[in-house]
Amino acid sequence: MSGWNLAPEYAELSDEFGSLQAVFALQGQRLTRDPLSEVILVEFAGVRYYVKRYWGGGKGLRRFVGRPRVKAEWQNLKNFAKWGIPTAPIVAYGLERRLGTFVRGALITRELENTLDMAHMAKHQDSRFGDPHWVATISAQLARATRILHDHHFAHNDLKWRNLLVNERAELFLIDCPTGAFWWGPLLSYRVVKDLACLDKVASKVLSRCQRLRFYLQYCGRERLGSTDKRRVRQIVKFFEGRE
Repeated sequence: MSGWNLAPEYAELSDEFGSLQAVFALQGQRLTRDPLSEVILVEFAGVRYYVKRYWGGGKGLRRFVGRPRVKAEWQNLKNFAKWGIPTAPIVAYGLERRLGTFVRGALITRELENTLDMAHMAKHQDSRFGDPHWVATISAQLARATRILHDHHFAHNDLKWRNLLVNERAELFLIDCPTGAFWWGPLLSYRVVKDLACLDKVASKVLSRCQRLRFYLQYCGRERLGSTDKRRVRQIVKFFEGRE
């Protein structure tokens, strides 16, 4: 069994993106590769597209049962869009199963033009981090997006700066979320702390304590920390201690 979906607005690319077979035949610039997947960059009519191809459903039992990583990724990006979180436009997606077992799948997204990932910006000491207004603008968008995820009982699970893109208009986008999932109760609380700790890990190196605190207050929608907030902040700051 196989299923493939090409967004109607990209129908002119049916020769290139019209089937899973065509997508796996594409040649392009390889950006990443691991035992389960690879990402290539292709360009048509001056527009660039990221093609993520999977030939493994995931680790462990996920290879045989459950939701394959590629399906999780396109469903999560669709949820982002539905919840009003800016993300990369989905061009096409689908997968193939044989006797109920995942064989291969793919997800194609359109490039978000003139963007940089925030990990790259931090590594190269981008001058925009020295602009308090720019930092406040990005912080507010990120706090809102993170709050929306968690309000839906959803944790990104890889909310690292490399998965945050910013364009020249100071607009923020969330991308790459194959391991995000819905959680409840104590499991959600743990994942919320993990998401926030992933963000703070780099923030602690490039932002001031006041800027980091402002982000957390924006995320909570409060003007000052309560006792529960203080406990969570301690958990966030200490989350990666002894893990690396």
